[in-house]
Amino acid sequence: MNIKSHIHPQLIVMLTWHDFTVDNAKQVFEQCKHSKAQYWGFKEHPLPFEQMKELYSSMKQCGKTTLLEVVAYSEREGLEGAKMAAACQCDILMGTKFYDSINDYCRDHGIKYMPFVGNVQGRPSVLKGTVQGMIAQAQDYIARGAYGIDLLGYRYAGDAAALNKALVAAINAPVCLAGSIDSYQRLDEVLDANPWAFTIGSAFFENKFDGTFLEQVNKVCDYMSK
Repeated sequence: MNIKSHIHPQLIVMLTWHDFTVDNAKQVFEQCKHSKAQYWGFKEHPLPFEQMKELYSSMKQCGKTTLLEVVAYSEREGLEGAKMAAACQCDILMGTKFYDSINDYCRDHGIKYMPFVGNVQGRPSVLKGTVQGMIAQAQDYIARGAYGIDLLGYRYAGDAAALNKALVAAINAPVCLAGSIDSYQRLDEVLDANPWAFTIGSAFFENKFDGTFLEQVNKVCDYMSK
């Protein structure tokens, strides 16, 4: 399939607030498992591992596509995250800085790997770097076997909308715009950039789209497919 041929950007619901998984993630998913969102995920901290496995199992039983986003930057932490994703039978590993060891592990275990690009620091993450530098980095990662790119566009110190649009246009692979999408204006910018997917987590917990968690998820799904 031509990755540029997706109908509209897909919502990935993240059961996270400020880059950490919420304590009641399982309960929130249970309330929303019949929502219009196909893609669900959360972060590697702080949910206990057995609870993570149980939640991912519930998502899979509901036919959802699952993601783990690892907000860590060392090779050791990234590889630990990849092993966690494999043990939870996740479909996609997002985040980490790119390392060949992580890429190889994901390929060997049937996981689609979408690393960060740019200079990513902190938690919640902050993104720095030049647009052309990030495009070159992304192209290199795809050439080395990564499935796609995790772009923290709205954590960028510069012009986020311009970065998002430029990188998506330049990369012939799935791009996910992750983090800080919290308004209809930003949803319009996502539609304009037309990435494969985008994440929303904190904004749902902060009721930025006005309604119950389930109502907000469905509102965003409907808005993006209008």
